[in-house]
Amino acid sequence: MSENDTKFYIDGAWVSPVTPKLHTVINPATEQPAGQISLGSRADVDKAVVAARRAFATYSQTSAKERISLMERIVQGYEARKEDLARAMTLEMGTPITFSRTVQNALGVGHFKQMAKTLETYEFDEVVNDTLIRREAIGVCGLITPWNWPINQVTTKLAAALGAGCTVILKPSELSPLSAIILTEILHDAGVPKGVFNLVNGDGPAVGEAISSHADIDMVSFTGSTRAGVLIAKSAADTVKRVTLELGGKSANIVLPDADLNHAVPDGLMAAFRNAGQSCIAPTRMLVHRSQLDEVKEIVRQAAAKLKVGDPMDPSVTVGPLANKAQFEKVKKMIETGIREGGTLVCGGVEQPPGTDRGYFVRPTVFADVTVDMAIAREEIFGPVLSMLTYDSDEEAIAIANDTVYGLGAYVQSKDLAHAQRVGAQLRAGRVYLGAHRFPILDAPFGGYKRSGNGREMGRWGLEEYLETKALIGYVRDPLLA
Repeated sequence: MSENDTKFYIDGAWVSPVTPKLHTVINPATEQPAGQISLGSRADVDKAVVAARRAFATYSQTSAKERISLMERIVQGYEARKEDLARAMTLEMGTPITFSRTVQNALGVGHFKQMAKTLETYEFDEVVNDTLIRREAIGVCGLITPWNWPINQVTTKLAAALGAGCTVILKPSELSPLSAIILTEILHDAGVPKGVFNLVNGDGPAVGEAISSHADIDMVSFTGSTRAGVLIAKSAADTVKRVTLELGGKSANIVLPDADLNHAVPDGLMAAFRNAGQSCIAPTRMLVHRSQLDEVKEIVRQAAAKLKVGDPMDPSVTVGPLANKAQFEKVKKMIETGIREGGTLVCGGVEQPPGTDRGYFVRPTVFADVTVDMAIAREEIFGPVLSMLTYDSDEEAIAIANDTVYGLGAYVQSKDLAHAQRVGAQLRAGRVYLGAHRFPILDAPFGGYKRSGNGREMGRWGLEEYLETKALIGYVRDPLLA
């Protein structure tokens, strides 16, 4: 892929790891090597932190106008290499190439565009009576990102951190790091100052823990599983650093009786299966009025039949493989669990999809007759598996939707916007879509309630996570008292 794949980017240069340790990245569609990277250690993180701390002294003092100019240069470089990025994402985690080109790339570059727009009007200083309220960069930030949206999850954090004036150490997932290496090349060519951005590849126990526990890192932003997020929060606690977490989800999609079923149901199915279901905000619980269940099941069968599973490099494919072997095995077991618990298969199942004799492919699967106590209704599966539950009243639908430890997303489908608004206002989730799941929505906050995490990303809310607030009292003097 690149001569930089086995190096790290520290203090404005590509450098070899302190202790060489190679790791093979697997193409999930072929189960063959897609590339090779190095895994770092605490010593590599230490080097990156020294560089970031040194760079913070000057970069934190740059103006919003200077940082906007940097964002614009990054966008130009991204646009020039978007096909490289799309192909890398498809190779490293199996997202269909059309999806990589249109959705993954749109989100990746979109965060820089949105941050530039946010910075144009954001007021870092505000006078209240005789006091100046100043919002300033928090410091050196560790960004730890997942494998399922390998560029989106990097850039949503990175654009906000750079926009705030922070310096960064990035650890992308070792399962899908190739696109992050290309992004690093883009940042270098865009003229990001030395030490402002640093890349150290590695796994969670080594590099992730070194970042989260490091005494000279001021903030950690993590996206991933709830289990891993808890570990990071505990590791960060001893140094009392800021921690923001975007974790798991089990989003409900309430299809109200007055919805247009022929549009709402296929849209909900596609949103659940987008990115092979490997999205924390995927609406994997479809709540259907009991009187409409048979009609909805038939619509689901017809919509699912149009999905094409196969080689993600084929532009016509809509569902690629799961991103790695561990996820593949987990999803297959969850489908088996759903069958054993008594769920009715509307489509899919445990058999390998036709024409996929290798690779981590799973049949898009829909269960009906799912009850709230079943594992497939409660646990985050993170694959193309949809559970259909029934309700008899709006109140029951709301109660079922909220009956989860998660609270990242929720969806309400209705032809009556006022009806959807009333229901949506009662859902305990950080984002509620009144209608279809739309991409990209980058100017609204994104984050969760409950065990889906804390903090917000995107727009001014994401920017503010990387800012400290200072009060300079007596900044304005009353001339009568001077």
